[in-house]
Amino acid sequence: MHYPMGDSCPTLRVDCTVSGLQGLADLYAWLDDSAVLTDDKLPGMKNIHLVVADLFLPRDFAAEVCAGLRLPALEKILARGEAETHQAVSLEDALCTLFSAHSLSGIAPISAAFDGLEPGCWLRADPVHVRLQREQVVLLPNVAISLEEAQRFCVSLNEHFAAEGLTFFAPDPIRWYVRLDALPDMTTVPLSQAAGRNIHGNLPEGADARHWHQLFNEIQMLLFAHPLNEAREARGEVPVNSVWFWGGGAEVNVSPPCNSASSDEVLVQMLATAAGVPFSRWQPVWHVGDELLVWTGLRSALQRGDFAAWRSALQDFETGYARPLWQALCKGQIARLQVDILGGDSLRKIRLTRGDSWAFWRRTRRLADYSVESTNG
Repeated sequence: MHYPMGDSCPTLRVDCTVSGLQGLADLYAWLDDSAVLTDDKLPGMKNIHLVVADLFLPRDFAAEVCAGLRLPALEKILARGEAETHQAVSLEDALCTLFSAHSLSGIAPISAAFDGLEPGCWLRADPVHVRLQREQVVLLPNVAISLEEAQRFCVSLNEHFAAEGLTFFAPDPIRWYVRLDALPDMTTVPLSQAAGRNIHGNLPEGADARHWHQLFNEIQMLLFAHPLNEAREARGEVPVNSVWFWGGGAEVNVSPPCNSASSDEVLVQMLATAAGVPFSRWQPVWHVGDELLVWTGLRSALQRGDFAAWRSALQDFETGYARPLWQALCKGQIARLQVDILGGDSLRKIRLTRGDSWAFWRRTRRLADYSVESTNG
């Protein structure tokens, strides 16, 4: 088949029998994406790195939730690039690796500095609500409280644990910290990973873990009878009946992985600030110039079980990000697009160059076909 592309371009020859090219519709769609072929690069643009959390749903309900979604650009991005599958990692681990912080041990001191606390040995102690559900103790994060309430809770904690040498701080309503003399010998699970799951199996592990399990239980008893929680329950509000320890560390150095970053995740802003990388908040439409894009817009909807919100957010992402990124790649306006997809039982990395946009033989698949094993529990 011949399709003329103008005097300055050679005739495009396409064999429509090639596996993966589904007739003229696919060809015309590609030509529409590449309608304005230019060698002009966007100012300072070389590579775009996109990180998306919870795009691939558990296979036991992926087909039902994804039915009827129209995601042509996203499906091409997923299909046309060179893909690698790696062992699953948390978003926090992935971000620490990107900024050369190497592990979760860098998060508490980095976020403490971001929140205006002095350098030191810090452990996150974020306020949460735990409740018994079907013989499991399930953790619910992001309890809506005021800064005044948070600081009053910390006053009570400090009075109770003064002999332990623990000092609690609440510079932000949902980000609390405990300052330590030395780091405990234990590993912790990020709050985002424990959210909506049974706390058993997600509590700290290691030589000092048992002591922190005891503190965890003691804090629950203290907060259960706290006057602030009694007042909250009387108003029909969710009580703050526990804290979640995670991300402990001392001073850590980070390195800039890019020239600019944009995200709806505050941890990206914290790491970017520590690394001296210009940061902008996530916008409805891709802002040309941002090289690192981290989107967690699907995570909260998935944790709530709000699949209508998950679908709506993804459809907006298709329009505001997937489509313009795909078109920029096709037009040669960006050199390379890397997409990291986190969630479920694996980390999937996809790398694309402009040449990959021609790879018709890499057949597009429905989003539900990328479903994963559930990791709930």
